[in-house]
Amino acid sequence: MTARPAGCDEQELRTLFLFEKLTPEQLTQLCRDGHAEWHEPGPVYREGDPAVNFYVLFHGTVVLSRRVGGQEVDVTSTSAPGVYAGAFQAYLGDQVPQVYNNSLRVTERSRFFVLPAEAFARVMRDWFPMAVHLLEGLFFGFKSTQEAVGQRERLLALGSVTAGLTHELNNPAAAAVRATSALRERIARERREFAALAAEPHQGQDLAQLSDLQDLTVGRIGQAPALGPLQAADREDEVGDWLEEHDVADGWELAPVLVQAGLGTDWLDRIAETLPAKVLGSALNWLTCTIEAELLLNEIEDATQRVSALVGAAKQYTQLDRAPYQNADVHELLDSTLLLLAAKIGPNITVVREYDPALPRVPGYPGELNQVWTNLIDNAAWAMRSTGDGEGTLTVRTARDGDQVLVEFRDTGPGVPADVQDRVFDPFFTTKPVGEGTGLGLDVSWRIIVNRHGGDLRLESAPGDTRFQVRLPIYPAQTDAPPGQG
Repeated sequence: MTARPAGCDEQELRTLFLFEKLTPEQLTQLCRDGHAEWHEPGPVYREGDPAVNFYVLFHGTVVLSRRVGGQEVDVTSTSAPGVYAGAFQAYLGDQVPQVYNNSLRVTERSRFFVLPAEAFARVMRDWFPMAVHLLEGLFFGFKSTQEAVGQRERLLALGSVTAGLTHELNNPAAAAVRATSALRERIARERREFAALAAEPHQGQDLAQLSDLQDLTVGRIGQAPALGPLQAADREDEVGDWLEEHDVADGWELAPVLVQAGLGTDWLDRIAETLPAKVLGSALNWLTCTIEAELLLNEIEDATQRVSALVGAAKQYTQLDRAPYQNADVHELLDSTLLLLAAKIGPNITVVREYDPALPRVPGYPGELNQVWTNLIDNAAWAMRSTGDGEGTLTVRTARDGDQVLVEFRDTGPGVPADVQDRVFDPFFTTKPVGEGTGLGLDVSWRIIVNRHGGDLRLESAPGDTRFQVRLPIYPAQTDAPPGQG
């Protein structure tokens, strides 16, 4: 609604707490530079518009709101005379963007004292130079501290991922080293066993049969269904009895290897029918060496594939080979983060994935989204580890919610106390003990989701059921704001 300028009463200005200590000359200058103004119910200014005026309420009711996830969220509603809004950072000049950082509306006919931003900046610098210096120091000092600790928070998140990646890489790498050492010994043993067989007076046909049996054996490895512990023990007894009945030396040492490869008495019967009885034991020892070598090769292949998967997850997490802004697969980002944080999550926490297979890709900055996932997963894991038994369930759920993608992290930890839930996204606020948290993980996450992606991040918490819900727009307007600012 169009504002209607009105006169300015110096004595009325003195009734407002902002101006009660000013001199008559200062009140006169304020009235010369500013004016009173009536506003009918409706908007006074909107967030993001150029900040051209400083408003002080004489009487009426004002509501301040912020844009969160594309929606207007009311943050303050008051009728107290003297409350102010608008261009109150004008004294910082070009050091900060001079735009309104919230929206102001009135719900009833209201009257303001309105001072142009240039005049407000001038009187602040002329009348209160020391206060301006102090406020500048406070503002930029807090901002520098926030950025420094935010960088530290990002380094801590990277440290968690690096530690997890190192731990996860060590297991398959160590397994590959062990398997390689064992494989070298098995190959040497296989050569010795074959040399012993070749030294026997065999006909060429027998050696050809041995070669065919070797190919047949290798082809059957791993084809049988996996056995449970009791089933495997029964099968080993059965194979061991067969080997003992056929006078095969060290049969009880061969049996576990044969069963692990999925070979049973039917395969042994076929071998016995093919070879002369006098070479059966030597042939089975030689074939068992072949089986062990193949199993070790499979182990090495599994280990190297695991390493490759971890390296791929690290590349996916860091987005080193991808454009910073792109249409991202949320599930790929979540899986890479969960994989790299597996060691940090620990074996006592069960991870449940409830993914919507029809979830669309979302435009954004995947590397920064991975940082959000890291912060939220790490917080959930810490909350569950802090309980008596250190056990719990982390459920990661995705779904489409209208024109947004929902990503929910649910943990069964003790929950966030109700009296501090509205502070968890504040800078430097943490519920962790001293030395275990910077208080910026959730603040950084909120800035990435809300300011950087135009989304929404909220908390719902009760004992045994804490949920951080991230909503990302599917069709957002791209923002150029740098990370952590807004």
